[in-house]
Amino acid sequence: MDLKPQDLLVLLKVAAHPPQRWTYAALGDALAMSASEAHASVKRAVASGLAVAPSRGEWSPVRPNLLEFVLHGVRYIWPATTGPVKRGVLTAFGAEPLASQLTAAPGEAPVWAHPEGRAKGPTLSPLYRTAPQAALADPALHRLLALLDALRIGRARERSLAAKLMETELMRSDAGVADASR
Repeated sequence: MDLKPQDLLVLLKVAAHPPQRWTYAALGDALAMSASEAHASVKRAVASGLAVAPSRGEWSPVRPNLLEFVLHGVRYIWPATTGPVKRGVLTAFGAEPLASQLTAAPGEAPVWAHPEGRAKGPTLSPLYRTAPQAALADPALHRLLALLDALRIGRARERSLAAKLMETELMRSDAGVADASR
């Protein structure tokens, strides 16, 4: 069973809100995908060891495994591609939490092309087609996706800082049952 980019989007959404329990319908709705697509993503995540399902209908990300995958695998499996300058939603070092720690020249920060975006910059392919829409509705998810994009396209300094911040975000003490490696 091969992972798909939407699987990581589902995992990051749930990781961004540790105490919340999600139905597949609510998760699909929050990520602009169908409930069956969300369910299939969870099945693939469990099969790959990025999530655990201790009982039917219940599941959670395995945060240490997810962190390892995000830090060392994603940029090779789903490389980001850059495109022309367009209006969109800031990502990578143009969005928080990196924007306040790194300086980018005006118009240099990458964006996901999106009609509701307020910034202009070189476009970056999002992890999944609905990621920009989901990020606009959820600042916590936007932070994780921006860090992920910095890991996918950043130079060494940006990747290093993004890795530290991603670890902080994913390994919060209130993360729930899947904190321990399985």
